[in-house]
Amino acid sequence: MANTISRSQEIIDMVEGVSMKYALLDPKKGRLYRIQALKSFGDVKKGDLGGWVESEKNLSQTGTCWVHDEAKVLGNAKVSDQAQVHDDTKVSGNAKVYDKAEVYGYAEVYDKAEVYGFAEVYGFAEVYGNAKVSGDAKVYDKAEVYGNAKVLNNAKVHDDAKVYDKVEVSDNAKVYDDAEVYDNAKVLGNAQVYGYAKVYGYAKVYDNAKVYDKAKVYDKAKVSGKAEVGGNTEIDAYFDA
Repeated sequence: MANTISRSQEIIDMVEGVSMKYALLDPKKGRLYRIQALKSFGDVKKGDLGGWVESEKNLSQTGTCWVHDEAKVLGNAKVSDQAQVHDDTKVSGNAKVYDKAEVYGYAEVYDKAEVYGFAEVYGFAEVYGNAKVSGDAKVYDKAEVYGNAKVLNNAKVHDDAKVYDKVEVSDNAKVYDDAEVYDNAKVLGNAQVYGYAKVYGYAKVYDNAKVYDKAKVYDKAKVSGKAEVGGNTEIDAYFDA
């Protein structure tokens, strides 16, 4: 350990005055390198050890972005701008985490997924495929967002919920419990989909509507206003209250 600390100080001394903000340390862990800050920025202090990267292409040398703790960024994945990746998270494949986004806990972002804006992905959540999580959106617990799904604005997807295919969940909408939203469906406004409910096809749930229990909303159905659809109800047409 003493040799590692000594070597770290040598690296810092060698690059004094250079624009790089971090260096890759040896010995590495398999194909991953521990990173160390070469200067202070954001909440990171010069000399601080960070998480793990496969190469410099995984973490931008500009901005205040950082990989903390035991977090790992590998493959062609990139963390940039002011984004922060913490704890035991993993960002891999061709995934991107940027702007002021945060990924923490044991979450995973992979494939070509993107997390940006002020979005947060945490807990044991997974975002993958070509999915996008942006704005102030949050995906957490054991939720999964994948395919070409988009979670935008202040939307929340959590618990064991799944959002996939070409779905859009935006505004202040919430999808949680064991609910599933898929195909080309949309959940917008202040709508909530929860329980074991399913929304799919080209269905749209919006305004202050709620779909819950084992209800199904599908085809080109629209549920709006203050409508509530629960039990084992199935809706495939317009429903408002």
